[in-house]
Amino acid sequence: MLKFIFWSLLAVNAGLYAYGKGYLGHFSGNEREPQRLSNQLNADKLLIISEEKANSASNTSSASSANGASAAATGTTSAGAAAKPAPEVLACVEISSFVLADARRFETVLAPLKLGDRQSRHNLPGSEISSYVVYMPPQGSKEGAEKKAAELRGLGVHNYFIMSDNTPMRWAISLGVFKTETAAQNQLAALMKQGVRTAKIAPRMSGSKLLSFQFRDVDPDLKIRLEQLRSSFPGTEAHSCK
Repeated sequence: MLKFIFWSLLAVNAGLYAYGKGYLGHFSGNEREPQRLSNQLNADKLLIISEEKANSASNTSSASSANGASAAATGTTSAGAAAKPAPEVLACVEISSFVLADARRFETVLAPLKLGDRQSRHNLPGSEISSYVVYMPPQGSKEGAEKKAAELRGLGVHNYFIMSDNTPMRWAISLGVFKTETAAQNQLAALMKQGVRTAKIAPRMSGSKLLSFQFRDVDPDLKIRLEQLRSSFPGTEAHSCK
């Protein structure tokens, strides 16, 4: 009986000792763990928020992430579009078959465009041969034509003419124009005796009564504008040129 009382008192004392040290916690509403409290960082800054505020903060974070991703995608798309500008296409356009009166009116409506040297006018070739020309082929530039002319002078040929008008014969050198093909062939033979090796003969067609306009370095916007102006002149036609 004494042993039972002894061990009971010992157990009660051990329990009281553990409780006093906080090992068993406290039975009040402010129960805490001393060891865990001592290990917490910035415990004084912890706040308790309501469920409504927590949900609001979560939604705001999600929206920010979505907006950031959308902005990044938009930026990438814009950068890609800026890196590939549409190429500018330049072309030669010819509008032809104007009678003289219409050609003058067409020049009037073209004036506000201020095309300068990009615009030229010439007669369309006729269907009958009017003469024959003996010539040196086009030399590609004024300098090339002048160099070839100097070579001709060195061979004793002084009767020549550098063709500078805006035609397919630009920068060719005329060595004479003759009414008949026989006369042109005689001139060519005489030139060959003087050492001229690359001269040729070509027929010249009689000019027709129709006129044509050529436009160079034409971009898409100008091409549309020219077509709008041409549509006011029935019987004319537009096509590409070289």
